[in-house]
Amino acid sequence: MRRDWYGRFAQMPEKMWRRFEPLLPRYRRSRKGGRPRVNLRGVANGIFYLLRTGCQWKALPPQFGAPSTVHRYFQEWSQRRVFHRFWKKCLQTYDAQRGIAWRWQALDGSMTKAPLGGEKNRQKPHRSR
Repeated sequence: MRRDWYGRFAQMPEKMWRRFEPLLPRYRRSRKGGRPRVNLRGVANGIFYLLRTGCQWKALPPQFGAPSTVHRYFQEWSQRRVFHRFWKKCLQTYDAQRGIAWRWQALDGSMTKAPLGGEKNRQKPHRSR
């Protein structure tokens, strides 16, 4: 049961993948041979899993591939603005279907003092312990 839920949670829906895949760079096979490229959908699943859960790169489940490989693709795709273009494409789709009030925008945030931050009201020790 848990494994089934985990599998569905970790997989990018087909509709989402069809919108995301055309934005990815095209990779050619090396003339020198070598290892075949990893499954890009698995890499994308790993990236979105990490973004949803907030886990660390080294804690990615093995089904997505090596964490260093997934991270390397994330860095490359970020630099190539793949995620920015995907976000823009999703916004345009949502705007066409539901409509976005582009003239009215709101930004929400909060700024508070850190619970343990600030000055200390105790004396500093004169020597190390």
